[in-house]
Amino acid sequence: MFFLGVDVGSLSCDAVIIDDDQKIIAWAVIPTGARNIESIERVCANVLEQAKISKEELGATIATGYGRDRVAGRLASVTEITCHARGIQALLPGTEVLVDIGGQDSKVMRLNGSGQVLEFAMNDKCAAGTGRFLQAMARALEIDVADLGSLDEGACGDLTLSSMCTVFAESEVVSLIAEGVEVSEIVHGLHRAIASRTQALVKRVAPDVGTRKIAMSGGVARNTGVVKALAAVLENEILCPRVPDITGALGAALIARERTTS
Repeated sequence: MFFLGVDVGSLSCDAVIIDDDQKIIAWAVIPTGARNIESIERVCANVLEQAKISKEELGATIATGYGRDRVAGRLASVTEITCHARGIQALLPGTEVLVDIGGQDSKVMRLNGSGQVLEFAMNDKCAAGTGRFLQAMARALEIDVADLGSLDEGACGDLTLSSMCTVFAESEVVSLIAEGVEVSEIVHGLHRAIASRTQALVKRVAPDVGTRKIAMSGGVARNTGVVKALAAVLENEILCPRVPDITGALGAALIARERTTS
């Protein structure tokens, strides 16, 4: 039997299929776009094709993410916090603090080391420091958002943006470009600002984070510059799954299996 997890985020729509042995059979990540129902249909068709199975062979589907209630045929909808916690336990067992920076919000969870959430903090009132924020900054710098991490590698300055408001930060980036500041230093400053903002969220749920096993999930975890900057301010190593985007979808698939076979 196979189980499907679908994570419908503001920037990406992710899906994972696992088998009875909890092995990942197929996964996909596509942009959500303006029509998330179409994106859901496409990502589900993608993983079913990869897995070479039909929809009828699925034992159950669990949906998560802000668009979870739009997934047709789901057994249930489960919060991102629960699904990311379950997914990171499978990918990086023993994780005690999980940072999930998504497309439009940031979440930090303190876990018991077995994938159960003990406490969490969430910033969903502002897009500062999220995937959308990084997209806006990349546009201002006229670069691809996927290149931000590599551009940071050669920077070593102490520049930090004075504002994390997307509108003001974009104006500040434009001014820094006009002043002749190197793009790599601006990117480094952006990442340091995101790390500082995220650090405050982490400290709310795990004041002793320096002694904890910490991991990151979500698409922003692909940005090595953000990961490095956050590790520096938290004074701890940050572990990232090989494909951090699918952590929530994997957790949803695992929950689908548990609810069907238990």
